[in-house]
Parts: sequence; C-alpha cells; structure tokens
Amino acid sequence: MKIFSANIEDLRTLYITNLKKALDMEQKITDALPQMIEKSTDPQLATAFRDHLRQTEGHVASVEALLRNATGDADTETCKAISGLVTEAQDSIKDASDSSIRDITLIACGQQVEHHEIAVYGTLRTWANILGLTEDARTIESILAEEKEADKLLSNISDGVNLQAAA
Repeated sequence: MKIFSANIEDLRTLYITNLKKALDMEQKITDALPQMIEKSTDPQLATAFRDHLRQTEGHVASVEALLRNATGDADTETCKAISGLVTEAQDSIKDASDSSIRDITLIACGQQVEHHEIAVYGTLRTWANILGLTEDARTIESILAEEKEADKLLSNISDGVNLQAAA
C-alpha cells in the first residue's frame, strides 16, 4: 500500500493528537487509582491497583518523553473517553455499599479502563510503525504489554472476588 506524503503528514498530526490524549488519559488514571486502592477491601486487588499506579506513573513519563521528542513539549488534549470511564467508576464506587460488591465494581471499572488503554496503545503503536518511528513503537509496545498484563491480573482476581460476592 502506497501512502502519499500528504497522508503521512495527516497521520503524523493524528498520532501527536492521540499521544496528547494518551497523556491526559494516564494522568487521569494516576489521579483515580489512589481512591480505587483506598476503596478496595480485597488485598490482592489493592496490591494490583498499587502496582499499576507505579506503572501508570511510568507511562506518564514515557508518553511525556514521546511528546517532547516529537513536539518539544508535553501538552495534553482531553481524553473524553477516559473522563467518562473515571466518572462512571466514581459513581459506581459510591453506589456500592457492600464491600464485596464494591470490589467487583472496582474490578469491572478497572478492566473497562484497561480495555480502552489497550485500544489506544494498539492504535498508537501501529501508527508509529507506519510513520517509521521505531523507538516510539517499542516504547508504546512496552506500555501496551503492561496494560494487557494488568487486565489479565484483574481477570484472575475477579474469579475469586466475584464468587465471594455471590456467596
């Protein structure tokens, strides 16, 4: 498939715009995770969220570096999808008075966020590859792998927590 130079420039603009949204996404997740840790009653879940907070702080730094390399700064653009998911999670946490129901709600909300991140980073990696940004693609692939692992861990934790909530 031949991509024309005008299309490449449009793709580069789209790539930068979505990197800015990814930075906003990671910053919002960094702000939301401490409340999720605090509200978790299952020790495995709290540990998973704590570990992912550290990873997410690293993702913020990585995306900032990608943006600085590409544009000279690390500005953000609002990620409306993550704003909605975070608001939905906060509302769901408030509505769940039973601790086991709150834990399964936290897992569900966490996985919705992970799935969005997986979609975002999968797309960004593909675009970086098309644009010939090999180092960017490697960095994004590393973030993507951590997001997939976080989702897998939440699935494993949910097996026990869901059964406990149903009992």
